[in-house]
Amino acid sequence: MANHKSALKRHRQSIKRNLRNNMVRTRIKNVVKEVRAAVEANDTELAATSLRKATAVLDKAATKKVIHARAAARRISRLSAAVNKMA
Repeated sequence: MANHKSALKRHRQSIKRNLRNNMVRTRIKNVVKEVRAAVEANDTELAATSLRKATAVLDKAATKKVIHARAAARRISRLSAAVNKMA
């Protein structure tokens, strides 16, 4: 465990950041799952709306550096391809 005042503060910050990042990652998993479920169910309208939501969530996570920008772009691309394949 850290002993210096600055190291203790850094530890507190890392815990906060870790919790925040985990929440964002969980949100990503849920919205991606929602899009995949809509594609499986062949629900074009639901797939399109959930794709828009997933795109926003992934872009925001990439902006905040929770996930890498190219990883977000890749996921958005694959989800878009799956939704476009339905139409």
